[in-house]
Amino acid sequence: LPRCGSPSPTLFPEEVAAAVVPSLPQSPPGACPSPEATGALPLSEIQGAGSSSQVEEQQSTMEDLDESESSLRRAVHLKMPKLVKFLLQKYRAKELTTKAEMLSSVIKEYEDDFTEILRQASLCMQRVFGIDVKEVDPSDHSYVLVNSLGLTYDGMGSDGRRMPKNGLLVMLLCVILMGGDSVPEEKVWEALNIMGVHDGTEHYIYGEPRELITKVWVQEQYVEYRQVANSDPARYEFLWGPRAHAETTKLKVLQGPEPQLHPGTFQAHAQ
Repeated sequence: LPRCGSPSPTLFPEEVAAAVVPSLPQSPPGACPSPEATGALPLSEIQGAGSSSQVEEQQSTMEDLDESESSLRRAVHLKMPKLVKFLLQKYRAKELTTKAEMLSSVIKEYEDDFTEILRQASLCMQRVFGIDVKEVDPSDHSYVLVNSLGLTYDGMGSDGRRMPKNGLLVMLLCVILMGGDSVPEEKVWEALNIMGVHDGTEHYIYGEPRELITKVWVQEQYVEYRQVANSDPARYEFLWGPRAHAETTKLKVLQGPEPQLHPGTFQAHAQ
């Protein structure tokens, strides 16, 4: 998730998406097979054999692959943030969308890269905003946008002008679950700090995080925030609230998006 900067009320969804564009792998799956997979000889052996045509063909193939990868990166960089903004508009309007509409409205000349652009945009929607992009009709490639894990709260307000906050809620529920059904408050902040969400610092998507996780989501009954028994000085912990138990399951959370945290974080929580 993007690092927390200074409050920015004028930040647009596509700027948020641009900040979290995942780096494409150096060699996208299937884009550059290994010499073993293709049966190609190492360049040194080819040169030793004196086959200049094979060398030229190998070099030309690699140049084509580099150009293809560069083109894909450019397409994702240019169009993924715009697609996220488009999908958020559809979510707010509670409208379906189709591949044809996305191509004509956003993707345009990058039609060949549609699948990867949509995949990256869907990851951003899921991990940052807690919204799943689901295909509902393969025949016309229509898609619906729904809250992740079946949660009914999105934090957008009655006017729908604020950005969805479910991405952070999903992560908090996951942190609690991985902590063994309850987790100390300090461990929650350690996890959120890694995501760029800091206590006392306004976040450009989630607002003031302490108020959100200890008041708003407590009032909405998604989490419980209580003092640890017999703690002196007082320490606090988080648990799932009744609404979280009613709307989703632990299995869904475990099968949800991969947490964007340092790999040792959850191990520390579980100890």
